[in-house]
Amino acid sequence: MHVRAFIGEMEQLAPPDLAEEFDRGRIGLIVEGRPDIVNVCCALDATASVVKRAVEAGADMLVVHHTPLWAPVTALTGETASLMRQLLAANMNLYVMHTNFDHCSEGVNDALSELLSLENRIPLSSGVIGSCKISLEELARRLNGNIRIWGELSSISRLAMVAGSGFDPAFLAEAKEAGADAFLSAELKHSVARSSPLPCIEATHYALEAPAMRRLALRKNWQYLDDPIKIRSII
Repeated sequence: MHVRAFIGEMEQLAPPDLAEEFDRGRIGLIVEGRPDIVNVCCALDATASVVKRAVEAGADMLVVHHTPLWAPVTALTGETASLMRQLLAANMNLYVMHTNFDHCSEGVNDALSELLSLENRIPLSSGVIGSCKISLEELARRLNGNIRIWGELSSISRLAMVAGSGFDPAFLAEAKEAGADAFLSAELKHSVARSSPLPCIEATHYALEAPAMRRLALRKNWQYLDDPIKIRSII
């Protein structure tokens, strides 16, 4: 597959227009490599170790959720230089899907909903709410045990969630209005927790967003690099 055809498939899955304004210019093909794509790897972040494993796997394309080039680059030094050196030496493409993948159907929030078996789901402005049939103990297990609970909560009926960092007072108020009895996200600030109208379940950024990259890899039979247990063969 030519790289332009690959980009077309990715843009059909997660249209760039769905991205938040702060993401403009930070998604899509951010490092251009060889034109023909056969082997593809997926990861949450393009860390040095992930890129090394992608090179070892013979990847032509690495698809990640978080761009390694957030600020304008005026000098290539340190970790950025090391990362770019590996990518360019391998002639590997790097493609980023961030908030456009958060907002699209079959994206980050849908993958998290499936992981937690949410039913009767309806969208929120930046997340989703649905009926939760699993216990708190099971929810914690599915999120690798990485949760903290703020407020009184013994069970959940309607769970609202935003994958990634979503503990925003406006989102919490919207979830409360929509009938949620708990809110799941990452990176909860103490000031927000104290004023939240709902009990908050705090998980790690990784635990909430990695399921989408795993599902993307399984959907395309690509290789997922962040978790060796989840690796699939490359077509």
